[in-house]
Amino acid sequence: MNLRRLFSIVLKELRQLRRDRLTFAMIVGIPTMQLLLFGYAINLDIRQLPAAALDQAQTAHAREVVAALAETSVMDFRYHLKTPQELDELLRGGKISAALVIPADFERRLAEQNLDTQPWPRPPLQIVVDGSDQVVQQAAAQLALLPLQNLLNPAAPTPVKNVEIVNFYNPARLAPVNTVPGLIGVILTMTMVLFTAMAIVRERERGNLEFLIATPVSPFELTLGKVLPFVGIGLVQVTVVLLLGMLIFHVPIRGSLLDVYGAALAFIVASLSLGVFLSTLAKTQFQSMQLAFFTFLPQILLSGFMFPFAGMPKPAQWLAEIFPMTHFIRLIRGIMLRGARLSELWPELAALAAFCVVTLTIAVLRTRKRLD
Repeated sequence: MNLRRLFSIVLKELRQLRRDRLTFAMIVGIPTMQLLLFGYAINLDIRQLPAAALDQAQTAHAREVVAALAETSVMDFRYHLKTPQELDELLRGGKISAALVIPADFERRLAEQNLDTQPWPRPPLQIVVDGSDQVVQQAAAQLALLPLQNLLNPAAPTPVKNVEIVNFYNPARLAPVNTVPGLIGVILTMTMVLFTAMAIVRERERGNLEFLIATPVSPFELTLGKVLPFVGIGLVQVTVVLLLGMLIFHVPIRGSLLDVYGAALAFIVASLSLGVFLSTLAKTQFQSMQLAFFTFLPQILLSGFMFPFAGMPKPAQWLAEIFPMTHFIRLIRGIMLRGARLSELWPELAALAAFCVVTLTIAVLRTRKRLD
């Protein structure tokens, strides 16, 4: 082996890598992104869950309990309700993830605990959680262990259960019920973004772009023509996941099936628009795959599919709001598991529409019918 020839080849590869600015940036960008996401943004501690308080007792002691729970920073009481119907509407619409319910006989339940009788009376507090989100279910365990004994009933002869956890939408706490709807977003993100990110680049590498240049096709028609075939593919994938989820894992669809496909269609178009935009940045199929992976990882980690969205710092939450998967997770869980209507979740739908408009507009402006 000639070391001089070997060094020449290594030097040639390094120079070529330096000219490939996108790949060179990925060398630093990917480990930096992973370090920041896993070490900073991904926080398993549940904090600031959007919550509501339903105080039916209206006593000074009950108000002290609400204030004490608010100081723990686990629950962020954004709403103070008067009726259980308001609680149901907020949960179904995804505006809250948990609710503290103080019953009208709150003081009587506390007094019964002092009697040290069997069977034990019902706990004086009730926390209702959104079971469509597995992370919120984990937070419920933290809430049940909060040190409320001294505040609620220091005179009780023995430690008693102070909090009753009520799990809405997934009372059996089955993991597939939570994960299967989110997997629709994961699968569509992997396939739709990757397919379209390589679409225009493949045409350029194979020389087919020369034929397209010779045709009277506008940049908008070229971009739209690349997107439309994959819409049908995406809907087929949604159908497969829904069927397997119902037949194998018994995942319910409590909302309208039409709303499910409406939300999926909006997300498919958003993912395809992102893929087309990435294809205008890359020069080779390898670069397009790198860019697709670069956007795929933060969408999975920051969307709330794997880690608690409420536990992330504000900058990470702001970044997550940009990605379409964050809004689709809220849409699909709301429709399938909580039975919400698409009209109730219109802010998430509007966010997907805005993402499509922005990315497709930029992609069309960057698409030029020229080989250079």
